[in-house]
Amino acid sequence: MPVQRTLFGRPIGPIHPRKLAILLASVALFALFSLLFTLPSSIPAGPSLSKFTAGHIISLPKFPKAFSPNILTVFRPAAHAPPVQKNSTSGDVSWYSNWSWLTPFSSSVTLDENRSILPPLRQRPPIYTYYDRTVKRDQEMKNAEDTLLFTWRRAWWAQGFKPIILGPAEAVNSPFYAELQMKNLEIPLKNAIMRWLAWESMGNGILCETLVFPMGDQTDHLLAYLRRGEYPKLARFDKLGRGLFTGSKTDVMAAIKQALANPELKLAKDFISAVDAKTFYIDPEHGSLAYYSESVVKERYGKLAAEISQDGPNGLITLNKLINAHMHVTWQNMFPKGIAVLKPKPKHMNTLVEPAHKLAEFLAYCPESPLPASCPPNHQRCSPCVSTTPMVTTTPYTYRNTTGLYTIGTVPHPYTMAVFTQLRSNIDIPWIRRVSNRDEWLSTITKELLGNGVSGAPRISKFKEIVASPHGTSHTLWIPAEKDMATDLGWTFGFTIPRNATNGHSETPVPGPERRPIPVQDAMNGLAPSNPEEIEKEMALMTIAKEFGKARTESEEKVKNALEAWNLADTEAWRFVRAFMARQKMEREQWEEEEKAFLGG
Repeated sequence: MPVQRTLFGRPIGPIHPRKLAILLASVALFALFSLLFTLPSSIPAGPSLSKFTAGHIISLPKFPKAFSPNILTVFRPAAHAPPVQKNSTSGDVSWYSNWSWLTPFSSSVTLDENRSILPPLRQRPPIYTYYDRTVKRDQEMKNAEDTLLFTWRRAWWAQGFKPIILGPAEAVNSPFYAELQMKNLEIPLKNAIMRWLAWESMGNGILCETLVFPMGDQTDHLLAYLRRGEYPKLARFDKLGRGLFTGSKTDVMAAIKQALANPELKLAKDFISAVDAKTFYIDPEHGSLAYYSESVVKERYGKLAAEISQDGPNGLITLNKLINAHMHVTWQNMFPKGIAVLKPKPKHMNTLVEPAHKLAEFLAYCPESPLPASCPPNHQRCSPCVSTTPMVTTTPYTYRNTTGLYTIGTVPHPYTMAVFTQLRSNIDIPWIRRVSNRDEWLSTITKELLGNGVSGAPRISKFKEIVASPHGTSHTLWIPAEKDMATDLGWTFGFTIPRNATNGHSETPVPGPERRPIPVQDAMNGLAPSNPEEIEKEMALMTIAKEFGKARTESEEKVKNALEAWNLADTEAWRFVRAFMARQKMEREQWEEEEKAFLGG
């Protein structure tokens, strides 16, 4: 007796062969359409290596041009590339600022392999200081004050602000200027009110003395608040006196009106005493601000105060050196675990990371200071460089997200990485395809952070966050390997980077090496350094790598394209860092171009 099959309790009759064929055809069509619509979204955008491997591996059959650009995207409409933004090109480097900057591969957004996607440029809130250049001074005093103004501008720029120097020309634009001129006030009080008139003419922002400097981590809550550029109350800071004010244009105007309407204005010593005490909100927190006022210098740096009183210009130059040294020591205290210079392949990368290692040594040096054992006014319990072991410089092969550790990374182009890995310059396509590892540089430096079983896409997203996030910009520095070390990194750190300074500890004067302390071996350094012959070869390869980026033959161009296609994530990291550094430099140069026409520019 035949078996009766059922479905949900109902008997199923025999299926006709014709109906069975229709059912199978429907299933096949559904599978085909699912493949066409879902597969393209899972394929990362990027160049193909197949055109470089002809003659070396078996080629896949090619579809006719009627199916171009890609048979898998025939149902997708063509898309225009994002418009070119203003000031988004520097030499051969181009970028596109967008909130989707953490997208693994920029070409999926920009539709251009050579155009990197960067985070939107953070708005720099203006911070103003007042300097009256019309006051008669000798040339030495002018030069000394200009040096101090330069240090002030650089320190605030490094913390994410836009420093602007105001003068009497801005005060004249205030609607209160005529009223002030009609009042018979002493020169010091009149100049104090002129500062406020100049500030009022500019609008919202921060009014700061030229002797107030930011000395703290960029992630400090006070500096982060000031960078937001929103000041709901007219405020000053406890124990800073007239050092720094914040407020809106409306509040500043109200305070000026109150001061000018004060019937006892002539008896006031400064602007603060000319208005009601309730005009200002007094913020007790100012731990990241250092104010080198006359009273502070007399109280804490008596030797320097005596020099300033005896010789004003030389005293200001000495004060400037002290401020620079305090900013450097403050930076060193923020990273007690030292500086890590990434060296993914320790055996053959000495020459490649040498500029970064030299920069780390300069940063670890004790700065030149007229008072070596002193601390900044806002941090009296600092650790002066002369009284402690100097910063440790290590060369780990991977990035470590460790509190108190500053990281300097050298990012090579895949060609540079290939020649240093193999210690030879004759790279060919068969070696790329059959021997070399994909994205070796990025996989190595993110190995401890993300593990081994992770593809290039999440690695590059994490790397971009490390480079360009607010925390990353203050705790790491990334440099393209093929370019010389920038000479303007003082604008990144906020202080002058020493070149010839002490290393913070003494060695025995006995010339014999047996009496000298044994250097500490860093366990993270990995393999032993190269021998002299290999160092010489590395230097030659570094020259070849730099020249390779300038001019290439047709065969070298194929090798370059093949390497970039095989190492998509490494190429993306290299382009991202180049674009990020180029945009930073362009931003500062444009600001300098704008300010040079004004007072103190």
